[in-house]
Amino acid sequence: MRNLIVKIAAAALLVLAPAIAQAAEGYSTANVNMRAGPSTRYPAVAVIPAGSSVEIRGCLSNVNWCDVEFYGGRGWVSGQYVQAVYQQRRVYVGPQYYRPLGIPMVTFSVGNYWDRYYRGRDFYRERDRWSRGPDYYYRDRDYRDRDYRREYRDRDYQVREYRDRDRDRRDDARREERRREVRRDDDNRSSDFRDLPQFRGGKADTYNHPDPRASPFVCRPGDPSCGD
Repeated sequence: MRNLIVKIAAAALLVLAPAIAQAAEGYSTANVNMRAGPSTRYPAVAVIPAGSSVEIRGCLSNVNWCDVEFYGGRGWVSGQYVQAVYQQRRVYVGPQYYRPLGIPMVTFSVGNYWDRYYRGRDFYRERDRWSRGPDYYYRDRDYRDRDYRREYRDRDYQVREYRDRDRDRRDDARREERRREVRRDDDNRSSDFRDLPQFRGGKADTYNHPDPRASPFVCRPGDPSCGD
């Protein structure tokens, strides 16, 4: 029985050993964003305060970014902001220290990683775009923003055009009303002039019957400039 217990304990240690080797303790050297992927262009999921302890779950071999755990959350931090204890001194996490520190080299996939840790996040809804890489995502977003700006510009142009047409119509209406007022005034003045005493019943005779309202241009008998 005693031998059986020893064998079970040894087997358990063999099973746990890889899990133990899958993480190393590190420390953040600044207030740094923990991101949803190994690039500063991925969304930030938390801020790790300077001096905070993190668990390094793995690092990429091609770029110095590490998958870390902080207060139960997971995300990516650049190795230039993470230190670990190596031979009784703190060193910045880099490829040369992965193996001595027991940090595995890992790969990153938006689909698997986000499915596991970010299903409740707002940016998860655009996972398919992000899965093509942050450069593609931002390029696609630039195209969408440009289309939106064009649509907004066209809509704004249509609104301005409508306002201009409406203003022109109002101006035309005001000008037409002014013309009608001028015509009415002219008609009223003409009517008043015809009602003068010298014009009643025919030709004016201001010479014989002067009237204070008569025109100053009076035709006198024998004046060749006057008509019959």
